[in-house]
Amino acid sequence: MDRARPSETTDVTTTRTNETGGTAPSRPAAAAPTDRGERTERPAGGRLRSALRRLTSSDAELEAEDLRNECTRLGGTTVCDLPDRAPAVVVGTIRTTTLRPRAGAPALVAEVYDGTGALTVVWLGRRSISGIEAGRRIRVYGRVAQRDGRPVVFNPRYELLPGSAE
Repeated sequence: MDRARPSETTDVTTTRTNETGGTAPSRPAAAAPTDRGERTERPAGGRLRSALRRLTSSDAELEAEDLRNECTRLGGTTVCDLPDRAPAVVVGTIRTTTLRPRAGAPALVAEVYDGTGALTVVWLGRRSISGIEAGRRIRVYGRVAQRDGRPVVFNPRYELLPGSAE
């Protein structure tokens, strides 16, 4: 009894890691014949494409991509995906800090950028907080509210992270 031989041209589907750390199927890898007439898998050229994209992207785009990846790696929610009126964790870089009085009381306001958008963080009754300064990485825990169409967290728990966005 003859056994059926497997087809010599088979489609091989590879997976790649996307920006959120998950895997996604990519196009089938090309097969190249060997000296014995067999076919072997050839990489789809992902490294070359990645290197070319990094060379042609602006510094701001590369920084935003790095911040998005860092936020996801550290278990944060991206600003563009923040739920309204729900607790969330955001990891990002402080862009600006300002002192704005609210109803006669001081309020320290910081803008945290994570590569997808900005989150406004407000500490009521504070004029300054040691370590809260522009360029510092931070992890913010709090309930998200919407003010003027922008996400805001009042009096959050926070954690200062090593490193900066520079």
